[in-house]
Amino acid sequence: MDQPIQESAAAPAPVPDQKKRPWALTVFGLAAIGGLVAMPFLAGPPDGDKMPDMVRFLGHFHPVLLHLPIGVFSLIALQETGAIFLRKRGERRETPLFPMFFGALSCIVAVIAGFLLYHGGGYEGNELAERHLWGGLAFAVASVLVLIVKAWTLFSAANQAFYRLLFFSNMGIMSFASHDGASITHGSDYLTSFAPDPIRKLLGLPVKNKKGTGEGGTEEKVVSPEQKVVYADIIAPIFENRCNQCHKEEKSKGKLRMDTYDMLIKGGKEGPSIEPGSAEKSNIIVRMSLPLDEDEHMPPDGKPEPEPHEVVLIKWWLDGGADPKKTVGEMGEIPAPVKEALAKLPSNHSAVMEEVAAKKTAGPSDDLKLKLAELQKEFPNAVRLEALQSSNVIFTAVSMKKSLDDATFAKFSPLFPQLVEADLSGTIITDASVAKLSAAPELKKLRLAETAITDASIDTLVKLGKLESLNLYGTKVTNAGVLKLAALPELKSLYL
Repeated sequence: MDQPIQESAAAPAPVPDQKKRPWALTVFGLAAIGGLVAMPFLAGPPDGDKMPDMVRFLGHFHPVLLHLPIGVFSLIALQETGAIFLRKRGERRETPLFPMFFGALSCIVAVIAGFLLYHGGGYEGNELAERHLWGGLAFAVASVLVLIVKAWTLFSAANQAFYRLLFFSNMGIMSFASHDGASITHGSDYLTSFAPDPIRKLLGLPVKNKKGTGEGGTEEKVVSPEQKVVYADIIAPIFENRCNQCHKEEKSKGKLRMDTYDMLIKGGKEGPSIEPGSAEKSNIIVRMSLPLDEDEHMPPDGKPEPEPHEVVLIKWWLDGGADPKKTVGEMGEIPAPVKEALAKLPSNHSAVMEEVAAKKTAGPSDDLKLKLAELQKEFPNAVRLEALQSSNVIFTAVSMKKSLDDATFAKFSPLFPQLVEADLSGTIITDASVAKLSAAPELKKLRLAETAITDASIDTLVKLGKLESLNLYGTKVTNAGVLKLAALPELKSLYL
């Protein structure tokens, strides 16, 4: 009788999945951490004056790059949170390694760009910027550490708890560094400036003053012009509007702050910014008086220039001793030009600040956006808004110099009422195009170099009351025509 054949050996056990240990990633990651930690010590203190333009150019990409690692790590945080809840239900799901690798890499690139931006100048001695720098470096270092630990969790699940602790700690570092960065850009009170009183109380902030009487309110005090404090009510609002964007606590170019009287007196890297008793010797007046195309001119190109009456008032205050407490009435006899300048100011300090706030928040109308979009589609790069939240328009013919004639330029006439700057240099326009600019009363800068315009355009130009800068180099305008331009009240720069 046949006996059943018995197996001589048991079936081989399945071979466990062998995973390669991430030694290469660990070595490269630790090398990257070493480079990040050493970077501030090897570079030394920042000195914007010695930095080449390429460093500044690359540094300006920091605001573009910084959102990438924030977005990537925020997405990973959602995935990790979901994985934790799935594990409680008995399911096990690992988040992939590549997003973590991409997040750490983008973080390193963003931090290097931020480091170059810091060394490009404008942040020397700024405690908030320094704290943001170290916070960003800590975020980059921690991101690489998280990546290394994550790679080892794929080899051994025993590292999972430590990985998640390190990951969510890194999210805290990211939040801290991001908040400081936003404070540098938007101001430290950006999030709370419009907070309702209950939230302000919860955060330990003072409640907003309200007009009239009642809880938390104060009665608005009305003072006569003679009682106004010259610095607090007149000069400080001018600095707030024209200078403090680059010279405040969050950002102090040239180590100069102008947001408080004490800091203004202290001066910056170039020494005292003002000379009490002498406007001519005060550095801020010297820099304001330089030609607009000079590198040392302040405010820099693209920033709002002070109005002539504002410069008159600053000089008057400086010549009068730059006292922080003197009122208008205590300044002695007021010269006629100063009286005219005072008459051009808003009625009180709060009105000045409201005007500044309005300029910051006012945006383009829907009609303007539509007109702009239509012209940008037909003529790319020819027109743009002066700023994102601005209704002012800038025109440039740099990409269409030899094709821009009178008929083509006329297509832009719907934007002329908002036009503040126009570059028509090297185009084939004639006096007919300049005549159409009579519909541009806000125009401040006009470049007509190397065009065929003649004295016939002068009658139009002298009617542009806000024109500050005019370039007539290489045109057919004669000396007789140039002399007529003396009638322009705001003209500061004329190029022939």
